[in-house]
Amino acid sequence: MQLWMFVVLSLVKVVVVLVIFLTAVAYTVLLERKLVGRIQNRWGPSRVGPFGLLQPLVDGLKLFLKEDIIPSGVYRPIYLLAPLIALTCSLLSIAVIPFGASMTWHGMRLFEISDLNIGLLVLLCVTSIGVYGIALSGWSSNNKYSLLGSLRASAQMVSYELALGLSLVGVVLRAQSLSLTDIVKVQAVHGIASWNIFGGGQIVAFLIYLMAAYAETNRAPFDLPEAETELTGGYHTEYSSMKFAMFFMAEYGNMITVGCVATLLFLGGWTSPFGDLIPPPQNLFVHALAPLFWFVAKVFCFLFLYIWVRGTLPRFRYDQLMGFGWKFLLPVAMLNIVGTSLVLALL
Repeated sequence: MQLWMFVVLSLVKVVVVLVIFLTAVAYTVLLERKLVGRIQNRWGPSRVGPFGLLQPLVDGLKLFLKEDIIPSGVYRPIYLLAPLIALTCSLLSIAVIPFGASMTWHGMRLFEISDLNIGLLVLLCVTSIGVYGIALSGWSSNNKYSLLGSLRASAQMVSYELALGLSLVGVVLRAQSLSLTDIVKVQAVHGIASWNIFGGGQIVAFLIYLMAAYAETNRAPFDLPEAETELTGGYHTEYSSMKFAMFFMAEYGNMITVGCVATLLFLGGWTSPFGDLIPPPQNLFVHALAPLFWFVAKVFCFLFLYIWVRGTLPRFRYDQLMGFGWKFLLPVAMLNIVGTSLVLALL
């Protein structure tokens, strides 16, 4: 393939994935508002467009047109840089996630921006850097509530990053690879019976990942960094207009990324839950879109669970949060690695 064609096709893939990802972020917000509304026995957004479907556009326009207030006491360079770091890390992580089957056109994969043999490692690295945006926003805001929120977020992410990373070791041991595509292929043979959560014996790892992911993304019941009743708004208290929107987008982008990673590592990725029981479709168009359908459906179910937990569980106390991470999740994650290693060695 010529260099110019490679560059053009890569740019097209990046733009398409970025537009779809940002649209998904906007409508995940709407999904949460509607579902939480139903859980609380109210309607949720229903006035803008049919069934409230245009509400994300109105919210985006409102945030864009709001006055951008910068308090006088902030450290301006880092104050402006922090939301960019948070959003950039959220967008970067989607670059190594494969969305569908390995189909190529002119030698390029269609459903993946970048095919890396260490994709899982890259994901963990990028998500680790995202904490700097939150930490710097609290420090640079010159506000005690923001500083407390960013300190909480930093301690929380460091604590739960360990459990989250260790929960994935069992999956890597089973697949013998850090490539996300290879991990999915291991789960593709017998459908749901081959998925890591069931046939792979990694249900404990999945539950650890699930709880650590809630804490990593600062979501209820682990939303201590922005606890409104204690810290008014936490690390983004002093942010307004589009800078606040960037933190908002980063949070929901991280939710989608977490759902994609859970789908790839534990739920068979884009593969059908029926495995070889149903022969692959002969139509090329259906053959390309069926894996995308299964992938999106699994991510949607994960996001539904995310929102359901937010609408039903109360917030943890901060000492309970830290104790749960260090005293429970971390030891159980280490035991899961030992158990998985023993099983693989004996088989």
